[in-house]
Amino acid sequence: MCLSNIPCVKMAEITNQCEDMKNLAILGSTGSIGRNTLEVVRNNPQKIRVRSLTGGKNWQLLAEQAVEFSPDFVAIADPAYETMLRHALAGKNITVASGEDAVIEAVTIAGVDTVVAAIVGAAGLKPVMEAIACRHQICLANKETLVVGGSLVMEAVKRAEVDLIPVDSEHSAIFQCLQASQNNPLRKIIITASGGPFRCMPAEQLAEVTVEQALKHPNWSMGGKITIDSASLMNKGLEVIEAHWLFDADYSQIEVIVHPQSIIHSLIEFSDGSVLAQLGWPDMKLPIQYALSWPKRWMPPQAALDMARVASMTFEPPRMNDFPCLQHAFDAGRAGGIMPCVLNAANEIAVREFMHKKISFVEIPALIGQTMKSFKNEPAATIDQLIEVDDRARRVAAELAGTIHE
Repeated sequence: MCLSNIPCVKMAEITNQCEDMKNLAILGSTGSIGRNTLEVVRNNPQKIRVRSLTGGKNWQLLAEQAVEFSPDFVAIADPAYETMLRHALAGKNITVASGEDAVIEAVTIAGVDTVVAAIVGAAGLKPVMEAIACRHQICLANKETLVVGGSLVMEAVKRAEVDLIPVDSEHSAIFQCLQASQNNPLRKIIITASGGPFRCMPAEQLAEVTVEQALKHPNWSMGGKITIDSASLMNKGLEVIEAHWLFDADYSQIEVIVHPQSIIHSLIEFSDGSVLAQLGWPDMKLPIQYALSWPKRWMPPQAALDMARVASMTFEPPRMNDFPCLQHAFDAGRAGGIMPCVLNAANEIAVREFMHKKISFVEIPALIGQTMKSFKNEPAATIDQLIEVDDRARRVAAELAGTIHE
């Protein structure tokens, strides 16, 4: 099988709307992707207007963002912080709401035409599905949306004929390379990984890894959960599943290569052996801006890559045996059905337990594997079914986490 029909990410015709101002709903504006998105907005005020913002618990930062960008609507996922947010925005003519339904409502605000989906975890699935139903362009930074509900999400994208543009640096790189493919047959997608902070650590020392060590990524500045995922290589596993759905690629055609310098963000290989790569500094502003400007390119959001400063680029295979999360992701992806949902839920609980110092670093993949073995696979039929599976897998993982040291 060759990837001759890739880019299925582009589902709609390019229209004159590309010339119009983007009207954004930013889901997860207080996280690292959300903050970088707002930096892109600052640099392009004549091209982008913020219509709605959502955050999780950080009401102070959400209030500061709302004061600066004057959206019509602001939602905080945790209702416990709604009162403080309301007081902070009193007299600002901004509608304030809280809870899961309010986050979903953020994509329905009048005037919104583009949604940056940057909520971490499975919580991003429902808002993205609502945004697709509203026929908005989706700039997807929430990889878990496709991990949990890939088949249902992509079916909805095709029905609605909306553009789903990847924001992850790796998938943005693949997407950018595909713009030059002219439908030539592709043999392989090659996703690069930094290898995380423990790339060279001997396997016998991984059991002693601390949370503080795991949160020190060598190249990227990211939120806590995704940084832990990067250290365990689960983030790369989730990206493999995401690439499968975004680019209609079989898992046999997706390869992961460790590239410690994080200069090459991913590559594609054609049927004749030629390889295209996208390069840039490890900074999220460029892939975010490209998702917003596509199919055009705006002025650079940062200094362009200077190859003389790169010095060297090296590559090595991932240590699959020492970092089993990546293999778990390949296994779940190949199994299909509800297993990627189970994988993701178990990982979110495992990361939480590790960050609370209740399990060790090497017990993260062990807990995920045990949780996956507890489920009998079945087809992914509806979003409600997947939400129920997600909840059940979280409960199973939490119970198993409590027994690890018994």
